[in-house]
Parts: sequence; structure tokens; C-alpha cells
Amino acid sequence: MGNRLSKIITRTGDDGTTGLGDGSRVPKDSPRIEAIGTVDELNSSIGVVAASRGLSDEVGRCLLRIQHDLFDLGGELAVPGHTMVSEAHIARVEADVEVFNTTLPPLKEFILPGGGLAASHCHLARTIARRAERCCWTLSRSEPVSEAVRIYLNRLSDLLFVLARVLARQAQGREVLWDRARLE
Repeated sequence: MGNRLSKIITRTGDDGTTGLGDGSRVPKDSPRIEAIGTVDELNSSIGVVAASRGLSDEVGRCLLRIQHDLFDLGGELAVPGHTMVSEAHIARVEADVEVFNTTLPPLKEFILPGGGLAASHCHLARTIARRAERCCWTLSRSEPVSEAVRIYLNRLSDLLFVLARVLARQAQGREVLWDRARLE
């Protein structure tokens, strides 16, 4: 197991830099740290969804698995050149999308973020996943980022959309649909 934090206040970041897992230091506003921070924010946001009352065991297990995956993904970003996210991670997310989506009716209108507290938090996590993906694409323009990381985040936002639909239907029996007619 790697280093353990025994001292929380280190003062090493007071100069505007932060340490990576390989021991190097980078500016706190670097694209790599932006990507790592956004993945951490995403993981925290999913933790809020997971803490919601009334989740099915299946949804709860899925969210916990995602949180572990995101911790691995953040670790990969924190150690340049290290690989932790694989095709197997992507395949698992794709399989989860298929399983959860089979219980939902086909989409005929756009879905608005809402549909209960857990569903709303899941929609928020979905938007953070999209931002994390964009951050990784930005980072990849100057430093290597594995294709699996970028694809995983893309598929994860799809899964979070599907889970938000599931959670809205569980909470309210329906989703919040965009009302095209209100514009006419």
C-alpha cells in the first residue's frame, strides 16, 4: 500500500503546487490537477446519490462500484504513465446501462433534471462526469491520457442519465419531461 497521510497540514502546497503520485510537483491549476479534482468532485457527487434513501440494492451496488472505479481513475491521472482503467471497466458500465435501460420506456421527449432528490443529484453527477471527460480531453492535448479513461467517463455519463431516469420513476413514478407545447 502506498503512503499514508499521517499529517494533514503539510504546507507543501502553499507555493501553488501540488504533488502527484510519482513524486513530481505541478501547479495547482494545471490541466492534470483540474482533471483529478473534477473526477474527485464527481465521486463525491455520486456519494450523495448513494446516500439517498430508498435506493434499490442493485442501484446502490452499481454506485459503489462506480465510486471505486473513479478512485482508480483518479489514481491513474495522479501517476502519469500508470494504467488502472481498462476495457473491462468500460464493458461493465456498458452492461449496467443495458440492464437498467431495459426497465425504462423509450425516450420521446427530452428529460429535465429533476424527478426527486436522488434523481436530481444523479443528473448533477452526470453533468460533472461530462465536465470530467472534457477536462481529460483538455489534458490529453498536452499529456498522455489513456483512451480507456476518456471512454469510461463518456459511458459513465450515459449510465448516470439512465440511473437518473430509474430513480425518478422510483421516486415519483415518472420523469420530468421537457414540455415542447409550452413554446407554441
